[in-house]
Order: sequence, then C-alpha cells, then structure tokens
Amino acid sequence: MKIRVLYEDNIKNGHKFYTTIEIPDNDYSVMLDIDYEQRLAEAKPEKKAEVKRCETVQEMFDLMNSKEYNHWRRYHRHLGNPKTPYRKDDESEDETDVMDTIADDTQEIERNHQYEYEDVCQKIRSALGKKQEWADIFIAVRIDGTPIREYAKSLGVNENNITKKLKRAEKKLKEIFEKCQI
Repeated sequence: MKIRVLYEDNIKNGHKFYTTIEIPDNDYSVMLDIDYEQRLAEAKPEKKAEVKRCETVQEMFDLMNSKEYNHWRRYHRHLGNPKTPYRKDDESEDETDVMDTIADDTQEIERNHQYEYEDVCQKIRSALGKKQEWADIFIAVRIDGTPIREYAKSLGVNENNITKKLKRAEKKLKEIFEKCQI
C-alpha cells in the first residue's frame, strides 16, 4: 500500500510535493486498530457509536489532518475584519471609526530622529566640554546645515570668527573621536 503525505515544508510557491510511503500489506492493520481504539477512547459516550474504524491508512491520515485543520480554522476564522459590526448588547450600531482605537505611531519616526539628534548634540557638547560656543557653532553649521554667513549674521559677529571656531571644533572632535573605538 502507498500513502501520500504532504508536509508543510513541501509546499513551495503553492506547489504541493507529496511524499509517498510504501507500507507492506497487513503491517498497517495494527496501526489502524490502535487509531480506532484511541479515537474511541477520546470520544464522548454519546458519540462513541459514530466513531468508525478507518479501512485504509490514507483515510486515517486524512481524518487526522482534517481534525487539525478544523482546530486551526476554528481558532483563526474570526481574526480577520468582521463584515458586519457586532455588539453583544442591544445598542445601535457603533458608528465610531475603528481607526481611532488603533494606536497611532506615525510620529514615532520623527521622535526617534529627534532623540537621535539630541543624543548626537549631547555627545558633541560633552566632547567639547568648556567650549560650548564651539559646540553650538558645530551643531548649527554641520548638523543643522545653517550657512556660516547666516549664522554669523544672527549672532552679530564676524564671519571669519565663526569659521575659525568651527575649524577648531572640528579639529578637537576629530582628535576625540579618532581615539574612540566604534
């Protein structure tokens, strides 16, 4: 007798690949008896009359697989979106938007960028220590992208003064971060 078995691993791109097992005749009768006795023992007393013995091993496998499938289906069938709104109480249909109950994480990316920006700024400020003016210039020009001329104009200082402080800050940061192992 040949039995076709389909394993979950053998389903690729929707194509099923059955494994065929050949069993000598009469070797499987013991297995069918054991299966029948197990199903009979598991059945409720009022359902024992409905339990029947499988005639072939293929029938037994199909019965076992249908049990697993039914169990899986029973568990997963209501996990999708309901077609009609359902309420246990007798109130009218709930017309609130379901999207209001779903957690909104649209600003999470912006918050993460802000946290990362603040972390980088904190590291620059702590690296430059007492030279907070250098740190402010470095953050404004190199990270925020403010032009040197515009930044100097906003502070009311000379553009060359900002450029010199920026170069000193870059040199100091380069010395500090070259020593760090990443």
